[in-house]
Amino acid sequence: MDSKFIVIEGLEGAGKTSAINVVVEMLGRHGIHDVVFTREPGGTPLAEVLRRLIKDGIDNEKVTDKAELLMLYAARAQLVENVIKPALARGAWVIGDRHDLSSQAYQGGGRGVDPTLLSTLRDLVLGDFRPHLTLYLDLPPALGLQRARARGELDRIEQESLPFFERTRMRYRALAMGDPTIVTLDASLPLAQVRDALRERLDAWLNTQELHS
Repeated sequence: MDSKFIVIEGLEGAGKTSAINVVVEMLGRHGIHDVVFTREPGGTPLAEVLRRLIKDGIDNEKVTDKAELLMLYAARAQLVENVIKPALARGAWVIGDRHDLSSQAYQGGGRGVDPTLLSTLRDLVLGDFRPHLTLYLDLPPALGLQRARARGELDRIEQESLPFFERTRMRYRALAMGDPTIVTLDASLPLAQVRDALRERLDAWLNTQELHS
């Protein structure tokens, strides 16, 4: 079976770390053990510096929406070209904690950035490069923020208003409905049920990939 790029998406508190563990488990059951893990923003030395700027800001300077977006795509360019594509080329599978769908949802939905600008940046930076499968963990923003606060201090983006996250969720759901490579799962369910649903969907998808390899 050819190497694949699988991405986990969702709002704060959706349970992305738990989902990644399930993906690793299911890949192992199918004999796949050469796995590279990425996170966005971040994943390379330069991208990690940009991550800190995006999440923490600097010297109380207001980060404009366009500056935030450009930093996200600069970090993504570094990660895709220096880590993800080389890993796929050598036959490894890549599991990503967020990818471009996050920008489409958070910046396009939450921030209200012009969709034309988003599309232009995506095409410029990524071309036709896309994940083979995206697992979107959907849950009400109020529940996600409650879970995130229980983890500890919130970063600059996690401190946004509830309406910001409601707009982000609406964009996530709209994009997922129009893309057959995005699987939506109900992350508001108890963890055990979410994990079981992930196993079922992943097993079916992996079986399909084996049939076509």
